[in-house]
Amino acid sequence: MDVLLDTLRQRELKSLLLLYLFVGNVAAYCPKPESGDGIILSYEALLKNDFPEGSEVTLECGNGYEKQSGSGIINCIDKKWTDPDLVCKKKDCGPPKAQPHMYFDTSGGTLFGSLIKVMCEEGYQISGMNYKKCYSPGWFGKSTCDIVTCKKPIEVENGKNSWNADGKPEYGQMINFTCSEGYVMLGSRSILCTKTGEYDPLPPQCIDTSTAKVFTATPTSHRAITVTARVSTNISTKEQDYRLSENKTAPTSVLSSTATPLKDQNIENININKNKGNAAVIISVIVVTLVVCIVAFILNKFLMRRKGSYDTGEDLKPELLQFQTL
Repeated sequence: MDVLLDTLRQRELKSLLLLYLFVGNVAAYCPKPESGDGIILSYEALLKNDFPEGSEVTLECGNGYEKQSGSGIINCIDKKWTDPDLVCKKKDCGPPKAQPHMYFDTSGGTLFGSLIKVMCEEGYQISGMNYKKCYSPGWFGKSTCDIVTCKKPIEVENGKNSWNADGKPEYGQMINFTCSEGYVMLGSRSILCTKTGEYDPLPPQCIDTSTAKVFTATPTSHRAITVTARVSTNISTKEQDYRLSENKTAPTSVLSSTATPLKDQNIENININKNKGNAAVIISVIVVTLVVCIVAFILNKFLMRRKGSYDTGEDLKPELLQFQTL
């Protein structure tokens, strides 16, 4: 009987010891540490699965962050981790290095994760990315500012231009035009390659002066007079309005067909205005005619009704005429 009691006591003691060891082990472990703002676990801490009482773990700054202060060491005490003293801040990429004719909008900052806009000076266009982003190694996004170019100037018939290079004209370059002998220029002598890649103004034309028909004009004073000339070209037939200056000493005369317009004088096309005026006159005549017809028709109807109310419209028969003579 005593032996049996001793055996039972030993089993109870073993059970209590195992329970104590189990409860003690559970109570002595800390949970896995959590990362914070820009803070991560070190590589050694990531390899561990258990963190018993008294364990020590090192924290580090994450990608894009750098250590500002603190040791980064935390300890497991009474199932809790001590407060971390590590402070991490975002890396600063600093001002990006600009390429020629390039500048940036850095209103969004230059810290890790920031975006900045890439811009080019007037007359230049972006080739590549419009934005740069700050990553841990630095700015990412390659771009350049290339000068704007225009198409090669067209060949002017009966004239030539000053462009003789193989490449295209660039922003700010000017192209000059000249006409062959016996031709006058219609338009500007020079055109400019603008920031949009287009020319301003448009290229001129060279007009044959021998085919021009100039009307005579009698000036009444020493003021500028207007002469209308009809010019035939293989491009188009236009009526041009030339403003020529009258020589104060010259008497009343007939203008020569070889008169050259003033330099860079704007020539107006009056053919369109003339056609518009003729169309307006025709429309006015048609409207007036329709109004007159409608009014005449209404008056005729009104008069016919009045006549029918007093006169039957029948002629007197011959046999009734004798009564009228009594």
